[in-house]
Amino acid sequence: MKNYSLNDRVIAITGATGGLGRAAAQALRDKGAKLVLLDLDPDSLNAMAVTLGGPDVAAGWVANVRSIESLETALKEAAQHFGAIDVVVAGAGVSSVVALEYIDPATFERVIDINLNGVARAFRAALPYVKARQGYLLAISSMAAFVHSPLNTAYTASKAGVWALCDSLRLELRQHGVGVGSFHPTFFQTPMMEAVIDGPSSTLVWNNHRGIWQFVALEQVVAALVECIEQRHDLVTVPRSQGLVAKAPGLLRRLIEWIGFDPRKVAEAVRLSDEGKTWSGLNE
Repeated sequence: MKNYSLNDRVIAITGATGGLGRAAAQALRDKGAKLVLLDLDPDSLNAMAVTLGGPDVAAGWVANVRSIESLETALKEAAQHFGAIDVVVAGAGVSSVVALEYIDPATFERVIDINLNGVARAFRAALPYVKARQGYLLAISSMAAFVHSPLNTAYTASKAGVWALCDSLRLELRQHGVGVGSFHPTFFQTPMMEAVIDGPSSTLVWNNHRGIWQFVALEQVVAALVECIEQRHDLVTVPRSQGLVAKAPGLLRRLIEWIGFDPRKVAEAVRLSDEGKTWSGLNE
């Protein structure tokens, strides 16, 4: 497949000031893309835009993925500023590590609203611009879309929903020449993950991130993300070896659960989550 050149493409990123957002923005800028940076903190956005080269090639707009009006306003202004929007990377995300029995219902709903509804809102707000350019929509999902860990009910539900959303939307937009992809990395180092590592779930549920739960390098994730856009892929996993798990979840999930989750340790993690040792994360 011929590469979809990123040079002079206008790429919008939600959750732009997060760990993955920042690294992806720099990698995309290195490919010649112009960047629409979307997040909540104007000071962070402005500083990031300056670092990336200033208003001719990178500019920030405050946008809340929990508000379609906020996204519509920001993307309209961004399209006017750069003249178009070719690609949207829906990367805003949060997490929660706590058993469903003990999770605050408001926290559960917030995770779903940001991670799943936020992707839908970002794509919906961007559609007029991306359709006009026969562009590409990419949602940052996760390994959690097809590997469903305990103490992760809100997060896994949201990321599996993102995967399904992308599969359905791809069929809707095929007639317009718009590509839709979902991106599924395993654990990688970001500020959001640091809190997970420090919590009991890292030891009890994910075996201190050894074996099948080991981290991959942020650089590996970013390189795969850039390639995903250049190739307009439908689905990409990081590492690639997880592709089989993604494509055959019903066949392999029981095996992964048997290998990966010790019942006694999971029970202890659930108990600890009731003692207030819970965690909610920021942008990925």
